[in-house]
Parts: sequence; C-alpha cells; structure tokens
Amino acid sequence: MCKHAGVRGMMTMEQHNNRLQHFSIAWFAVVMGLAGVAIAWLRATDVLGMPWIVGAGLRCTTVAAFTVIAALYLAKLLRYRAEVMSELGHPVRLNFFPTISIGLILLSIAFMHQLPNVASVLWLIGASIHLLSTLYVMSVWIHHTHFTIQHMNPAWFIPVVGNILIPVSGMQFAHPEVSWFFFSIGLMFWLILATIVFYRVIFHGSLPARMVPTLFILIAPPAVGFIAYVALTGEVDRFARVLYYTGLFLTLLLLTQVRQFARLPFFLSWWAYSFPLAAMTIATMLFYARSGYAFLGGLSYVLLTLLSAVLVMLVVRTALGVWRREICVVED
Repeated sequence: MCKHAGVRGMMTMEQHNNRLQHFSIAWFAVVMGLAGVAIAWLRATDVLGMPWIVGAGLRCTTVAAFTVIAALYLAKLLRYRAEVMSELGHPVRLNFFPTISIGLILLSIAFMHQLPNVASVLWLIGASIHLLSTLYVMSVWIHHTHFTIQHMNPAWFIPVVGNILIPVSGMQFAHPEVSWFFFSIGLMFWLILATIVFYRVIFHGSLPARMVPTLFILIAPPAVGFIAYVALTGEVDRFARVLYYTGLFLTLLLLTQVRQFARLPFFLSWWAYSFPLAAMTIATMLFYARSGYAFLGGLSYVLLTLLSAVLVMLVVRTALGVWRREICVVED
C-alpha cells in the first residue's frame, strides 16, 4: 500500500514538473491583458464616472498575476534552463519575452497617479529592459538562419512596437526626448512589420489556428500610438486622428470576423484579444475626453462593456484550460 502511494506521489510530482517544464513565456500576455483592462477601468472612472473600485481591484489582480507568473517562470529557468533557452531561439515565442518589460510599463501607467514614486521605478526598469529586449530580438532577426515567412505573425509586433507604449507614462518620469526616442522606434517598425504581416497573410496562406487570435494585435499599435502621441503633443491633431481611426477600422474589421474566431479551440493566445481591445477602449475614452463628441462617449461604453465581457470569458476559459491540463503541455 505504501509502495503504491509512493508511486502515485512520484507520478504526481513528475506531472507537476512536466507542466512547469512547458510553462510558456506567453503567460506574460495574461499580465498585459489584465493590466490593459485595469487601466481602461481606471480611466473610465474619470471619463465615464464608473466605480473606482473595479479598476483598483483589477490593478491588484494584475500585480498578483505578474508576481505568480514571474515566480513560476523563474522556477522554470532554474530547473529547466534548456527549455528557456529553446524559447529564446524559437521564431514565435522569442517575441513574447518583451511582454515582461511591457507588463512593468503597464503597471507604471496603472500606478502613475496614485503612487508616482513606485510608478517611476517600474517605468525605469521596464523601459530599460524593453530597450535591451528590442536590441536582442532584432539582432536575432537579422542574424537568424532558420526563420521563414510562415513564422511571421502579429506577435512579432511585441518587441519593437512595444516601444510606443513607453511615452504614455514616460512623459511624466523622464525628459520628453526619451519618450520621442521610443515612440519613433515603435512607429517606424510598426509600418515595416505591418507590411510583412499582410504580405504573409494574403500571399502565403492562413495563420495556424494557434496564432489566429494574434491578429487582434494589429489593433494595438495605432491605438497605443494615439494615446502616446497625445501624451507627447498634448493635443488631438490630424495625425492623432489618423492613428485613432486606423485602430478603429482594424477593430471593426476583426469584429466582423467573430464567427471565425469563435470556432477556434482554446489556446493561451486567446489573451491576444484583451490588450488590443483595452488599448482601443482607452484611446476612445481619451479622444472623447478631449473632443466631447457624443458618439465617442457612446462608443466608449460599448467598448468597455465588450472588453469586460472578453476578460470574463478569458479568465473562465483559462481556468478551465488549467483544470483540464490543456495548458502547459508540449506545443509545436
């Protein structure tokens, strides 16, 4: 009896270790999604009069999620270093490593009004790590020997286009030229990578089912770009409008294809729905606050409701995925 119990214990431990071994860097996209929704609700407190407690609760949840995910990935690094190095060389997963620094930058945005000293430290660490991550990832892109056009998907936006996010709180914590530096990097490579992504999708077949949700990432650069540009210039001028309406068109384009997205089996990449929608929601509220256009006010409520529903769906489906052991398994 004791022997059988010991065997069962060893099997349980082995299963636990295997799940840790396959704990993906893409889990940090969950932090991005939660942080984006938290910031949207905090912004809705000022613009739409929504309850502050919702945004504050989501912000605390984001901190907890970041802490747990970072601890688990650190444990993986210590125990399965070869697996982490494998992800660093993977043509898709490589691009998720900067989600760590983006998570820190988003937390700095979430805390910049209530805890500016904490937010400034988070921003400094996040911006520094993100610059290093961008340099590293782009060096891998330039000197690779095994990437093909089929590896391209919107997740490639994350390393370089993530720089657009830095000025949102950077204008409060650093010299304006620093924010312009990061904004310029993100904007330039958004245009380059967007061209490659559309070439990939149009002329080289559909994305693999696992990566189809990443199409929502197309919304993030113009939406975040609008927010950052307004932070940099202090106004909603013609270029800001170009950024906003580009993001709005891409949002409408993807929402018209909801049936195709609904047919997809669950993957962790579903979290790609959350942050881009959050960015578009925040951009709409910012535009509404600056312009007073009634249709933007109504759209802000619609997008916030949609975003909240998507978050609930993602949390429930992720919890089921963990329970059913659909996540943290061997992937292609």
